[in-house]
Amino acid sequence: MNRKEISIQPIGVIHTPHHDISNMPIQPIAAVGIKGYIELFPEYVDGLTDLQGFSHITLVYHFHKIEGYQLMVKPFMDNVEHGIFACKAPKRPNAIGISTVKLLKVENNLVHIEMVDMLDQTPLIDIKPFFPKYDNRLDTKSGWLDKATSISADRMRSDNRFK
Repeated sequence: MNRKEISIQPIGVIHTPHHDISNMPIQPIAAVGIKGYIELFPEYVDGLTDLQGFSHITLVYHFHKIEGYQLMVKPFMDNVEHGIFACKAPKRPNAIGISTVKLLKVENNLVHIEMVDMLDQTPLIDIKPFFPKYDNRLDTKSGWLDKATSISADRMRSDNRFK
C-alpha cells in the first residue's frame, strides 16, 4: 500500500470556556448548557450559507494539545484498556476529534454553539450538518461500552490521563 502524506489546514478556531483538560466534559452530552463559538476564517464564510436552518452540526477538529499516541488506552468510560480505535480517546495516531453540537446562530464568520467538549483555541478542520434521518442509527451495538452499563457520559468529566 502506498502511504501518501495528507495536508489539512484549519478553517477556523473553536473558542470554549475549557482552558485545561482537567474536569472537562468528555462528550457533548455532558456539556449541555456550555456555550462557545467558532471563529471561521474569512475566506470560508460563504460556506456557512444555509447552515442556520440546522439544529445541530458535527465539528471535525484537531486535538492540538495532544502529544504522541497510544494504541492501548484506558478510556474515561472504563477501567480496562482497549484499543484506541475502539475508543474516542484523544491520544490517536492522527489527533482528530469529532463532536456533534447544538447550533445556536450564525453571525457573519461567527458560529455560536452549545454542548462544547473541546479545549479553547481548538483548530477546526470541518463543519458538517447533522441529518437525524441519516446520521442516527437505531439497531446498534457499542462493543465493550455495552458492558459498562453503570457508567454514563452524561455527567462524566475528564482527568489528566491523556495529557
